Amino acid sequence: MGDEVRVLAFAGSLRAGSYNRALLRAAQELTPEGMRIEIFDIGEVPLYNSDVEAAGDPPAVAAFKQAIAAADGLLIATPEYNHGVPGVMKNAIDWASRPPQGAPLGRKPVGIIGASPGQTGSARGQSQLRQAFEFTNSYCMPQPEILVFRAHEKFDADGNLTDAATREYLAGYLAALRDWISVFTSR
Repeated sequence: MGDEVRVLAFAGSLRAGSYNRALLRAAQELTPEGMRIEIFDIGEVPLYNSDVEAAGDPPAVAAFKQAIAAADGLLIATPEYNHGVPGVMKNAIDWASRPPQGAPLGRKPVGIIGASPGQTGSARGQSQLRQAFEFTNSYCMPQPEILVFRAHEKFDADGNLTDAATREYLAGYLAALRDWISVFTSR
């Protein structure tokens, strides 16, 4: 396949014990050959404000945009809050979509995953993210999907993904994401 596919990953939860942060750590453990995953913490990205943007990107925003631009693709793990994408996730995407021409999200391949204690495994949150990425002209991988439901039963107290079937499915998802990203990058 050639060079290694570089993936920037971030979670839409700021909670230290977040299942979605744990899912990204599991993804790093299960990364297939030919792929490298770097996790970025969006916790320092301030609320989007066009007045602040006009004065120049704050350091956390500049670092986030630079990390996206340097990556071949993205892996996003989103929880679902009140049937939707968390505000912190949408805020980070809003910053990364600026300015509209030349934004780091433009034409970037994206994989979306999520974990939730509920039965739908973040399906609504993932759907809303897909809508946001239509505007940014990002390329969301359509299939396979990974919706980790009843996450509290699949991770141990230390945040390790212990469910064998979920680990196997995540490994397959990552291989598909590597191939998806490779379609859009020159190797």
